[in-house]
Amino acid sequence: MKMSFYKELFLQIMLIFSLIALSSQTRIRSHYNFVVKEARYTRLCSTKNILTVNGKFPGPTIRVYNGDTIYVNVYNKGNYNITIHWHGVKQPRNPWSDGPEYITQCPIQPGEIFTQKVAFSVEEGTIWWHAHSDWTRATVHGAIIIYPKINSSYPFPKPYGEIPIIFGEWWKSDVNEVLTEFIESGGAPNISDAITINGQPGDLYPCSKSETFKLRVEQGKTYLLRVVNAAMNLILFMSIAKHKLTVVGVDAMYTKPMTRDYICISPGNTMDILLHANQEPDHYYMAARAYSTGVGVDFDNTTTTAILQYKESYNPLSVPSLPYLPDYNDTSAAFDFITSIRGIPDKYSNGVPKKINTHIISTISINTFPCPNNQSCEGPNGTILAASMNNISFVNTNIDILEAYYYHIHGVYKKGFPNFPRYIFNFTGDSLPLTLQTPKRGTKVKVIKYGSNVELVYQGTNLITGLDHPMHLHGYSFYVVGYGFGNFNKSKDPMNYNLVDPPIVNTVTVPKNGWAAIRFVATNPGVWFLHCHLERHLSWGMETVFIVKNGKASNETLLPPPPDMPPC
Repeated sequence: MKMSFYKELFLQIMLIFSLIALSSQTRIRSHYNFVVKEARYTRLCSTKNILTVNGKFPGPTIRVYNGDTIYVNVYNKGNYNITIHWHGVKQPRNPWSDGPEYITQCPIQPGEIFTQKVAFSVEEGTIWWHAHSDWTRATVHGAIIIYPKINSSYPFPKPYGEIPIIFGEWWKSDVNEVLTEFIESGGAPNISDAITINGQPGDLYPCSKSETFKLRVEQGKTYLLRVVNAAMNLILFMSIAKHKLTVVGVDAMYTKPMTRDYICISPGNTMDILLHANQEPDHYYMAARAYSTGVGVDFDNTTTTAILQYKESYNPLSVPSLPYLPDYNDTSAAFDFITSIRGIPDKYSNGVPKKINTHIISTISINTFPCPNNQSCEGPNGTILAASMNNISFVNTNIDILEAYYYHIHGVYKKGFPNFPRYIFNFTGDSLPLTLQTPKRGTKVKVIKYGSNVELVYQGTNLITGLDHPMHLHGYSFYVVGYGFGNFNKSKDPMNYNLVDPPIVNTVTVPKNGWAAIRFVATNPGVWFLHCHLERHLSWGMETVFIVKNGKASNETLLPPPPDMPPC
């Protein structure tokens, strides 16, 4: 009896120590509930129903610590299929909860539930979550804040407060109707009616003065702005009148502090920015507007505002001053900012792969398809607008690729996404043959061996029109080792790579008629989506899938699926 008692006591003590040891590495937090449903919102003098999470626009902010694992119960109480993607969360060995529709899961149908495991690993700072089905992410999105581990600290003095700043776009019409209309017409989508800051368009728009978002600060204090670009189709310039902005993190990875008058942020990217409230007590505009370079490409050219308001007394009737913002098409301003971001060598950049054994170069292009007979199409010269990577316009399937891969279901996708462009031409030339404009259609994926050192060069082209492209890879953050304009030269350009302090991001902006080179080590097995984060380009087919094979060890293999995967 005594031996049994002491044995039981010993086992209880060992269990407690085991749980303490586990919690020091991976904290399991309580479940979050995401209820996807319609809610009524008024913007720009009109009222409409929009799809939301928990009735909020933007949706709820998730707050965790470095290394946490959380579970999110996603209840679809809306009228549309839905998926949720945890943008920038690497999800080690767990693509099952990554979220892109028909890539890693079939959608959650109305009335159904899916519990998603979200496993944080090295991320620290700000990232975000959003819907990844059709255009529902226009209103279904929110911030994720990842704090340092308990008893750890920021690599900068702790700020007095933190403020999420989420940029978005607002259409007066139903965004699903916008999607349906431009897909059926073959033309470009209608541009948004407003840019928003934390769901509000700002007082430069009609009927928006009283609801304009306000940042309340105390003079002499420092604040951490957690900035998310959740806009559907807009790269943005942003600044605050008479205040400097110090970037200290991008995509939940810390960077060398960089102080500027403005930032340039692409859809998909996040930034951690220190704001020093060191001006005379007053109220000042925060403002943002588009950076857009496409010739003949319509875009929302309005300016959104919020108000930085000091708590100390000032004349409330004075008019806030607008900040300086670069011109809409100022490529020099955009890429002076983007290419100046640097990683922290001692903390992160020692891991940049030097010896590459998997080389991939992919063109990213706007294309056209011929208009079907007996139809009227609104693309250039009566065509259908499309987009491609390495001349392949991606075709979605009705079974998700992850389950097809895991269960060996044939006919869903094909291997063989090419390592190099199929056609070599002057990619950024002014006059390109019309025969190059029509891509192939297909569901081609790239299979990568576990542990490969990968270099991927995105080569922009001037087909139809040259544009900037924010390219996002799921399941990985990667080193951005080089940028350039014109055609990538594989003999000369790598000589100028930054292998000392490149930034680590999950979304890289490829310059108009230029290229960007990234590197990563393929140590996260699974099926991972790669696509442009301009939603119209994703809808047209600028995407592919990387399948990273299992390694040899048990901790290098894909985890089994959860029991409640949504059915196809």
